[in-house]
Amino acid sequence: MSEKFEQISIKPGFMKHNGGVLFRNISENEYEFKSIINENHLNAAEITHGGYLSALIDAGAGTAAHRAAENAPCVTISLDLKFIGTSKKGDEITGYVKILKKTKTLVFLFCELRCNNKIITSASGVWKILKVKPSDLGPGG
Repeated sequence: MSEKFEQISIKPGFMKHNGGVLFRNISENEYEFKSIINENHLNAAEITHGGYLSALIDAGAGTAAHRAAENAPCVTISLDLKFIGTSKKGDEITGYVKILKKTKTLVFLFCELRCNNKIITSASGVWKILKVKPSDLGPGG
């Protein structure tokens, strides 16, 4: 669908503070996101901290859930991660998301993080689609 990545970390917050996340749609059920590992993302062993990888997946896969839900707000219900490999400062991490199923209220998905053509983290998750009324958004919403 989209060949170009877009920066999704535009509002102040955790992911923008940590370097941001680039995102693109591949198809109706597939998405891709990426980020570059910097020194702030490392643990004491000088490899990427699992907490950062978790946050990256939550942000990228959460955006995929949001888009799959016709841009309705979504919140993470569960996120099961498997740390398989490592990455280091300067590495580009790419996430691939596949929407497995979408109901009226839930999005089920699978995600892999890759670095240097190797899977470093895999995850499965469930997101709740929030039903927000325009009046809940406040003035101008």
